[in-house]
Amino acid sequence: QVQLVESGGGSVRSGGSLKLTCTSSAYAYSRYSMAWFRQAPGKGREGIAAVGRDGTTLYADSVKGRFTISRDNAKNTLNLQMNSLKPEDTATYFCAARGEPLKTLDERLYRHWGRGTQVTVSS
Repeated sequence: QVQLVESGGGSVRSGGSLKLTCTSSAYAYSRYSMAWFRQAPGKGREGIAAVGRDGTTLYADSVKGRFTISRDNAKNTLNLQMNSLKPEDTATYFCAARGEPLKTLDERLYRHWGRGTQVTVSS
């Protein structure tokens, strides 16, 4: 069973930055493609950034140019650097993993999920 634990959430003013980290217990972590999702109150879960086994990345339009996803296979971690944060970025952020090489923002294709970390952006 793959365990994923998110950290780094918190409260920040509009225009500020936060860095989220997801730590994985997965054996052969480098074989997994990974992603960040978020869910705002009363809304569905949104895929925002993904990274494939080859290190290539994919972003939702809502965060492109502001967020950067990266992975460190030596440390079994996944990061999300969030800059120029807006109040609409307020949500619970989840890390997800799947045992396939290709990156995707389709939540139906991810088998392993963390419990999430809260990000609140005030105006």
